[in-house]
Amino acid sequence: MRFRRLERAELIGFKVPVARTGLSRLLGLAFLPRARAGAGLLMPGCGCVHTFGMRFDLDLLFLDRDGRVLEIRRSVPARRMVRCPAATSVLELPSP
Repeated sequence: MRFRRLERAELIGFKVPVARTGLSRLLGLAFLPRARAGAGLLMPGCGCVHTFGMRFDLDLLFLDRDGRVLEIRRSVPARRMVRCPAATSVLELPSP
């Protein structure tokens, strides 16, 4: 329900909602059960994310402006801040 009004993008084989509003960016996938997180969430204009309120680990893909992966952080647990200064967007994915 949280992402139903967000536009969708296909990126690196994932079709995900795009978080452009302040609230959608602040909440991200936090407080959702894994089953409702879907494929993930793209946050454009972002090079830093937090995992406060997460109920599952995240895989974070930091992307450049052309959508190329600059850095991958796997299985990031809750209560962390993660950044990649060169990134222009972040793809949050539930860790397997």
